Order: sequence, then structure tokens, then C-alpha cells
Amino acid sequence: MVGRMPAPFDRRAVAAWCFFDWANSAFPAVITTFVFATYFTQGVAADPVTGTAQWGHAIAIAGIIIALISPVLGSVADLTGQRKTWLAVFAVLNVLAVAALWFVRPSPDYVLLALIGIAVATVAFEVACVFYNALLPDLAPPEYIGRVSGWGWGLGYVGGIVCLAVVLVAFVQASVPLFGLDKSTAEHVRVAGPFSALWYALFALPLFIWVREPVGERLALGAALRRGVADLRLTLTTLARPEHRTMSWFLLAQMIYADGLTTLFAFGGIYAAGTFGMDLPEVITFGIALNLTAGIGAFAFAWLDDRLGARLTIASALSALIVVSVALLLVESKGWFWGLGLLLGAFFGPVQAASRSMVARLAPAEHRGQMFGLLALSGRVTAFTGPAVLAWATTAAGSQRAGMATIVVFFVVGLGLLIAKVPSENKKER
Repeated sequence: MVGRMPAPFDRRAVAAWCFFDWANSAFPAVITTFVFATYFTQGVAADPVTGTAQWGHAIAIAGIIIALISPVLGSVADLTGQRKTWLAVFAVLNVLAVAALWFVRPSPDYVLLALIGIAVATVAFEVACVFYNALLPDLAPPEYIGRVSGWGWGLGYVGGIVCLAVVLVAFVQASVPLFGLDKSTAEHVRVAGPFSALWYALFALPLFIWVREPVGERLALGAALRRGVADLRLTLTTLARPEHRTMSWFLLAQMIYADGLTTLFAFGGIYAAGTFGMDLPEVITFGIALNLTAGIGAFAFAWLDDRLGARLTIASALSALIVVSVALLLVESKGWFWGLGLLLGAFFGPVQAASRSMVARLAPAEHRGQMFGLLALSGRVTAFTGPAVLAWATTAAGSQRAGMATIVVFFVVGLGLLIAKVPSENKKER
């Protein structure tokens, strides 16, 4: 999977780190994008439009919480030297919250339980990624960071394919679901929660076994929390200085285009079901195919990242996302939706993987957790905006298509800032 590596690389550690993307891929693929999101709007909420708005508000609240705690916890992880420990804490929290979705029955009486569960799981998932990403720079030198990051994203999309396929074959579409689950109470769909939780827990283990904790400062938790808050305040006040200009403008651009990506992931399956009439099995099948093209894109662009730079990789992928997204909003045919949707998927991974590698290259070694916390902050501080605007537009127009159109605006503005304000890789200030 990781190809030919130079002698200093710990192949097993690199593979284990990449495999964590495979592990946590079950949550976005099965829970927030396809199976559970679709089940919630079609089987739990009072109606699809109301369910879409409720789902959007829950994701928005989770985004605010993520924005508030990620940078501070990233600093604390740096100062305590316990990134893996913090990663384990939030991974376990995600596993427990996702497993609890089993108790969401097909009735509006369970809307609140579903929304609380998905909000807690989303916070845990995103904060865990802060500590996971901060381990990347110690696994590979700068000239390989793009590839390792891309391999991780690509493997994650493959993991999404496999997990979705198992859910589809063993439970959702099976005439007799595995374990004799009762279809009349939607057990064959609700099982996606505990199954995804088990998937995450099982495949995350290699990272905790083979990836070493980076050597660094080790303060007590209380001291680390106080200093982490102070360091974060200092970092935020100095982001405007020339030595941090590249990072500052990049984080601002990423803040905006990440809003579009987050909203697209959260509502892609809902849009497919509501606007194009896909039933749940077809949505899952589409999700499997989409993850396949996304994995191919992440692997293919990984080499472009190392050779031509993260900025060009992100700009190219965002441009493609804009063009294909506009086309998807205009088509009426389900066949065209399938074709353009699969093409769109090829550009998800490159944007995400190159954003991760950009920060890995720019972040000082002693502040990597904090910088990835700021990346999460920039991706979430206004993340409530995307789902909230989509929810408002959907309700106001009574149309999912109108709501989804707001996503393109975030892509366009983010791309504009990236091109205008973030210098090319060979000119960036280190």
C-alpha cells in the first residue's frame, strides 16, 4: 500500500497510521452521509424537509463545539506529549456515541436521541482527527508528506466502500438480515450504528500498537491546559505577522471551502434520496461507487501534492468541484446524477489530503497539535454556517436543490482566497 519507501521510514508505522483512516471512514460513509442520515430523514423525522433542517442544526451545533475546543486540546496534547492518549479518548467517545444510535427507532419520538448522538459522535470524530493528523510529520520527511497523507485518505475511502458494502449485503438489502434482525422496527438499518462503532474500534488498534508517540515536552495536565490557552492566545495574536502570513491566509481559505465540503458530506445522501428519489439501498450503492472514485482521486493526487505543491493540488481539485457541482444542480436525470456524482467524488480526497499536508509542512514541530487544532478551528469555526444556510434555504424554498446550491458559493470564495492570498509552494515563508 505504501510503495517503495526510503530506509529511515518505519513501514509498519506508516501503514498503521494510514489504516486509521480506514478505521474512522465508517463514520462519515455509513453514518453522516449515507445510511443513518437517510434513515433519519426518511424514517425517523416527521418528513424529509423537516429532517434535513433538523440534521443541519445538529451538525451546526457540533461544528461550534469543535471550533471552541480543538485548538486548546491540540496545544494540551503538544505540551503533555500525549497525542495518542487524547486520540484514544475521543476515538472511544465516538465509538460509544455511534453504537448508541441503535436505540433510535423509526418514530419522531426518537428525533432528539438521534440528534444528540450524531452531534456527540461528530465532535469526537473531528477532535480525534486533530491528534491523528498531528502524528503525520513524524512519520515522513517533507518530500513524502503529501503521499503519506494521500495514501491515508485513499485507504479511508476504500474502507468506506468495504463498510458500506457489508452493510448493504448483510443487512439493508438482505431478504433475511444477518442475526435475524427485525425489518419492521428498522433493526436492519439501525444496526449501522453498532457495526460502524465496531469497525472503528477494531481497525484503529494498529495505530496504537505501532505508531510511536513523538518525543517532546511533557507537562502535567493542569499546567499544560493553562499554558495551552496562553500559547493559543499568543498564536492567534501573531498570525498576522509576516512569518505566519502563509498559514493565516491558508487557514482562512480552508475555513471557507471546508464549510462547503462539510455540508456536502452531511447532505449528499439526503439530496440523492429527496431530489432524485433514490431509496436507501440505491443511496448506499451510490455511496460505494462514490467512495471508489474518491479513493482513486486521493491516491492519484498524492504524487501531485509532493511534486507540484499542496496549493496547486487544492486549487485544481476545488475548481473541478465547482464545475461538477453546478452541473449536478442543473441535471434532472438520475443517470446524469450518477455520472456527475461519481466524477465529483474524485476531487474530495485531494482537497482534504493536501490541506492536511500543507499544515504538516508549515507547522513548527513543537506546535503541531495546536496547528492542526487551528486547522480544525478554521474548518469548523464557521462550519455551522454551511448547514445552517442550507437548512434555511431548504425551508424557505421548500426545495433540497435550492439548499444544495449554497455549497457552491463556499467553494468559489475559498478558491478565490487561496489563489489570491496564499503564495505558491516555492515562495511560501517558512
